[in-house]
Amino acid sequence: MATGYLFDPLYLQHVQPNHVEGPERLTAINDALDETGMRDRLVALTPEPVSIEQLSRVHQMRHIERVRSVAERGGGGLAGRGDETYVAPRSYEAALLAAGAAVSGVEAVLRGEVKNTFALVRPPGHHAFADHGEGFCLFNNIAVAAAVARTEFNLDRVLIVDFDVHHGNGTNAIFYRDPSVLFFSTHQWGIYPGTGYWDEVGADEGVGYSVNVPMLPGWGDGALQRMFDDLLIPIARRFQPQLILVSAGYDPSWTDRLGSMLVTTLGFFALTRTLVKLSDELCNGRLVMTLEGGYGLDGLAYGVVASFAALLGDEVVADPIGAGRYTEKPFDEEYLDQLRAVHGLPAL
Repeated sequence: MATGYLFDPLYLQHVQPNHVEGPERLTAINDALDETGMRDRLVALTPEPVSIEQLSRVHQMRHIERVRSVAERGGGGLAGRGDETYVAPRSYEAALLAAGAAVSGVEAVLRGEVKNTFALVRPPGHHAFADHGEGFCLFNNIAVAAAVARTEFNLDRVLIVDFDVHHGNGTNAIFYRDPSVLFFSTHQWGIYPGTGYWDEVGADEGVGYSVNVPMLPGWGDGALQRMFDDLLIPIARRFQPQLILVSAGYDPSWTDRLGSMLVTTLGFFALTRTLVKLSDELCNGRLVMTLEGGYGLDGLAYGVVASFAALLGDEVVADPIGAGRYTEKPFDEEYLDQLRAVHGLPAL
């Protein structure tokens, strides 16, 4: 079956001059899709704005109304003057369409129209909480998609995998007490937002359904792949998801300005291939990716192309930017055993 992608030019209208999270991110991705010929292999799907009913399953109405009102009066910081999480005049519309693209991707996959999808959206979403946005995020796109899968398609178990360099604190908080959604996050420790420690495993009925994997600066392809192979896969097999959603951040790239992990194009390809194989094994290939961060434009653009190659089932992918001049730091095997013990897995 085909691989779908979702994009709309409206995402480029969410803009604040000289901000690191700008429209050039999607422009770089689109240029790379054309340059590599990848776009010709994909099915273009049309995103629809999320409904307020769907959005309010995750977000409080006062937060939704605040984003709308700030946009209508010409924009500004979401939490006040100088806030880095900005709202431009068309940001409310763009944010509705970003969450809507994640939902449209889920709908297309669950209805069997395509095998898997990737929503190329802005603004990103995984730092948005039920009652506020932060970290460049207005609405939590992946959380809204998960809620739609649960309520409108009657799924009992949804797995969210987040490989952004920053912890998806909003997503984690939204589902922290929910055993129907398993949240798995790899992220660099010691940077924004400062959450996602290994012992944050959920609360109440959700204990054991949050898997947080803080990583050290300098860890790259090998360390992330080990976490996927030896932690994510056995936990996912135990959970048996009916759908896998991915918060795909490309700021773990060695090219990125906001992180210090050393992931390459080939590393993103391998991670996505792992997720594709896991979805084939556990949920009939049902996999939906949604763009989060990524601020080194080459690492972002070619990382996304590599993920598309993996979604299509390619065995290899080109790496036009290499690994730079950096060398990965040694991986800590004892740390992996500690994480496995926390989540009820035997030592390797």
